Amino acid sequence: MAQRSDIFENHYKDYCRQIASVNFASVKDRLDIQIENNIAHIPFFNQTYQVSGQGIFNRDNETANYITCVILAKYILLCPDQLYLDGDWCTFRDFKRQAHFTNTNFFNAETLGQIKTHFSGRLTDLKIACKKMNGTALEIDLNYDLAIFFTALPRLSLLLLMNDADEQFPAECKVLFQRQGEYYLDPESLAMTSGLLARKLIAADKSEEGECNDNI
Repeated sequence: MAQRSDIFENHYKDYCRQIASVNFASVKDRLDIQIENNIAHIPFFNQTYQVSGQGIFNRDNETANYITCVILAKYILLCPDQLYLDGDWCTFRDFKRQAHFTNTNFFNAETLGQIKTHFSGRLTDLKIACKKMNGTALEIDLNYDLAIFFTALPRLSLLLLMNDADEQFPAECKVLFQRQGEYYLDPESLAMTSGLLARKLIAADKSEEGECNDNI
């Protein structure tokens, strides 16, 4: 465990070194983020994080959890050379830049698998968890019991589709991404983002106080 923590710490420090060399003024409009005193303020799943060469901190000025650090660092470091805007929904497999089946396996297990396992037969509880996460109902008919989207990052929203289990069919779950997302995050980070959504929904379901905290 100590060795793993050391690896994470080394990666975190490396991300911070790379971020320190980024000219925030040149990327802020493409990423749709605010810059103040050379610190990027990035909204991520209902919280705003401070990102700079000094570190990645949550609203309590504590170092964000490692997964959040990776995603926010990649959002800065992978900023495209031009603005890409394509809000159409697509599956994880539709991303042209998807490079390895491992990412798909991770997405299926840590996103779809977690949501189906935890919320199968509990559609009302899922709706409540989505509300705690400030999800917004999609106002079109997609023939699903639930269709709610979440703003993960300024340039990336996720759409959760769910049909609950019944006597004939098991629960069906899909998580779609805005197509433009592949220009702002790599496939691994996209899968991590949807996996984090699943974990946050489960934590929100278990919490009596509303949205889960940054430890998730």
